[in-house]
Amino acid sequence: MAITRMKLRNRTSPSTFWILFLHVILVHSLSLLQPKRVIASTLGNDTDRIALLKFKESISNKPHGMLNMWNDSVHFCSWPGIACGRHHQRIIALNFSGYNLHGTISPYVGNLSFLRSLDLTDNSFLGDIPQEVGRLFLLTGLIPQELGSLVKLSVLSVEFNNLTGGIPPSLGNISSLKMFSVAGNNLFGRVPDELGRWKSLTHFAIGPNNFSGTIPLPIYNISSMVSFSITINQLKGCLPTTIGLTLPNLQEFRVGGNKLSGIIPQSFSNSSQLQLLEISGNNFFGQVPTSLGGLRELWWLGLSGNSLRSYNLDFIESLTNCSQMEMLDLAGNNLRGVLPNSIANFSALNYLYLGGNQISGNISSGLENLANLIYLGLQLNLFNGVIPTSIGKLKNLQALYLRGNILSGRIPSSLGNLTQLSKLHLSDNNLEGSIPTKIVNCHNLQMLDISNNSLSGEIPKENFLLSSLSIYLDLSRNFFTGDLPIQVGQLMNINAIDLSENNLTGKIPETIAQCQILESLYLQGNFFRESLPSALASLKGVRYMDFSRNNLTGQIPKDLQNLQSLLYLNLSFNNLEGEVPTEGVFENTSAVSLVGNTKLCGGVPELHLQECPRKKSEKGKGMASN
Repeated sequence: MAITRMKLRNRTSPSTFWILFLHVILVHSLSLLQPKRVIASTLGNDTDRIALLKFKESISNKPHGMLNMWNDSVHFCSWPGIACGRHHQRIIALNFSGYNLHGTISPYVGNLSFLRSLDLTDNSFLGDIPQEVGRLFLLTGLIPQELGSLVKLSVLSVEFNNLTGGIPPSLGNISSLKMFSVAGNNLFGRVPDELGRWKSLTHFAIGPNNFSGTIPLPIYNISSMVSFSITINQLKGCLPTTIGLTLPNLQEFRVGGNKLSGIIPQSFSNSSQLQLLEISGNNFFGQVPTSLGGLRELWWLGLSGNSLRSYNLDFIESLTNCSQMEMLDLAGNNLRGVLPNSIANFSALNYLYLGGNQISGNISSGLENLANLIYLGLQLNLFNGVIPTSIGKLKNLQALYLRGNILSGRIPSSLGNLTQLSKLHLSDNNLEGSIPTKIVNCHNLQMLDISNNSLSGEIPKENFLLSSLSIYLDLSRNFFTGDLPIQVGQLMNINAIDLSENNLTGKIPETIAQCQILESLYLQGNFFRESLPSALASLKGVRYMDFSRNNLTGQIPKDLQNLQSLLYLNLSFNNLEGEVPTEGVFENTSAVSLVGNTKLCGGVPELHLQECPRKKSEKGKGMASN
């Protein structure tokens, strides 16, 4: 949970550490209600000592010699800032408040498994909070209803634990509460009406959990509310039409991943400080209110995965008044019309998600003005015409999704200018011509999918020099010709290769065995000839291979039966011959397909292949025994 836009984007701000401190302090308080572990091993003690020394190493300054006393001359439980449990001599608290420390937080802090209190206020730490810290706070069981008697409590945060049950209605008695978070647990049931008594609450976070029913209306009337988050629950109902009037101080509103319905209230425009509005993954319908354009502080607008409708996209022009907009997500709705040229006015935009609608017309060349764009998702729409060469000006672009449209023409060579690009999806269009060799300049590319188009010519060997390709390369269902270049072996980090349904010829190169990370290899529906490379047996991690419908000859490499990870092998409709192996994947008739190879023999009986002819030496032995 975060408080402001700055705190959302900068996890190392002082306020973030304040939240972390309050979180840990409460975990400590609740732990007093739980049985204590009193037995600890010597190894556990040494783990704590090493973790402290690693923490010391990550500190770049040690004012007043505070940490100089951290040495083996005394037991670490006597070191400044440390508190240990009386029975088990394990660290239960770290207090560095006001030490003026500079540096980073060592991930070794996550090894302090008995830690219950962590205070890092008034320091100057840099970098991210290590994810290892998250494993320290595992409470289990129910939220104690006795907490309702802590009438002076201002912060109650037990987020990201393993708590079950519901929210005790008694918590509504804590009239001084300002921050409440039970996010990231396994809580369920209805949200108690009694929570509406909190008249000073600024932060309310109950998701993700499994709450159902509706949010009590009094909660929507807490005028002091700054951050409201109920994401990923089973909550239903409509938002009050007056929500912007009753929550005038709202800065963050997150309700995504529920079963909410109705229209988006026009009154949101009255919450003039609103910075983040995220209602994705619900059942909202109607139109996007043009009044949202009056939210000058808005930087995140998430409306995806609803049933919003429009017959034109004029509302986008009103949103350009939100000059700080960085995230605009309208994907997965029923939006129609042509993308307006005013899209070019979102100069601060980082992420633009418009996929899964019915937007038509050409892709606006005005997109070239979005110099800060990192992600552009226009997939699964009705865009036609060519891919604008001007997209090559988006030098910060990391992901480009244009699949599932009606785009035609050639792939512009200007895409080679996108040196930060990691994901390129152009599949399921009507693109033609060859693959531009300049794509090799995209040296950060991890995923390339240009399948199901009308591309032709030879596959440039330069494509296989992209050693960054690690997720998959999919050139399937095109009209590529020629041999598979031996440079395919340079894709040593790739997980999946799909070159199926093309017109490739020649021999499958032995070098493909250099792709040691490969899990999926699909070469079916081509004209590959000669024998299968025996080196395929060295792909120890491969799980799926399909060589069906080619012109392969010779025998099946016997060592393929030693591939323990292989789950599926299709060799059907080739000209393979000889004895079929009987172990490994060849033992499972549902995992191997050999039909359409009339010269194969042997194998396990369930394959129903012809019996292999006995060798002459075997016949001779039989006659001698008679």
